Amino acid sequence: MRLPTPRWWYERGRRRASPTRLLLTPVAAIWAAVTARRIARTQPFDPGVPVICIGGLTLGGTGKTPVVREILDRLAARGVAAHALSRGYGGRLKGPLRVDLAHHSAADVGDEPLTLARDHPAWIAADRIAGSVSAVADGAKVIVMDDGHQNPSLKKTLSLVVIDGETRDDEWPFGDGQVFPAGPMREPLAAGLARADAVVLMLPADLAEPDPALVKLFAGKPVLVARIEPLAPPPAGPQVGFAGVGKPWKIERALVAAGCDLVDFVPLPDHAEFTESSLRSIAARAERLGAGLVTTEKDWVRLSPDWRARVVAWPVRARFEDQTALDSLLADI
Repeated sequence: MRLPTPRWWYERGRRRASPTRLLLTPVAAIWAAVTARRIARTQPFDPGVPVICIGGLTLGGTGKTPVVREILDRLAARGVAAHALSRGYGGRLKGPLRVDLAHHSAADVGDEPLTLARDHPAWIAADRIAGSVSAVADGAKVIVMDDGHQNPSLKKTLSLVVIDGETRDDEWPFGDGQVFPAGPMREPLAAGLARADAVVLMLPADLAEPDPALVKLFAGKPVLVARIEPLAPPPAGPQVGFAGVGKPWKIERALVAAGCDLVDFVPLPDHAEFTESSLRSIAARAERLGAGLVTTEKDWVRLSPDWRARVVAWPVRARFEDQTALDSLLADI
């Protein structure tokens, strides 16, 4: 059973010496050491085509998949045969295989690859090397990895790390900088940034400029500001929202900011498995409130056809403020 993302991971100061964090700190040190050793000892495989990695320094909730889709869109607009590559988290199949919308479900390949495959060739592979070989054999001229900054198996031509740029008094993208499971970091900040070519800072729609204190941490790395932008307005009328993503509370905020009449919201664990009973419970809540149901595209693809007919998917995209800077990075490969 997957558990919701701990909200306290992103809090600073108040819980620094909490018993939970103190107990988890030794495990976090082991996690960081194992990750660092794996990266240092692995000789990356060159698949023979450029590899663009869209990764993260924290666990979930930053907007990596919309960035992958935007980069695939921009490469396709140039006539470049770019294929997405994912490990297929949450799916039962290990690959390598090309996602087929007519035959595969989210239970087979994971929700993110299924979402990407609606517009572009997308592959899943637990073994990224095997996945890259299959994609190249199928005609890929560029591989865009959805996640994988801590996976050293492929030689990366361009590594972008996507970072949540929303800062609040009690909420910081890196929390106190603790590594999993004591905090949200996949590895120490300095180590992750050292291997990145640039930072994609994802800002909410209502934040005009990034926090200078946050940008200062990036040690001179190029920073590309992007925002999650709705492709359509939220459905009209009262709505009950639900989302199983890394930071479901951000979906709640985004729906309200987009003008949704959100009368209730159900946060769920990242990649949550929707059971018939859980969906009926959410639907009963909406019925009592005289409301419709709305969720993210990533959650919607995990629904059965019957439930898809009852729930509205709210599509979004990543919009880069300086698209020339992004195109310049892509041109360099």
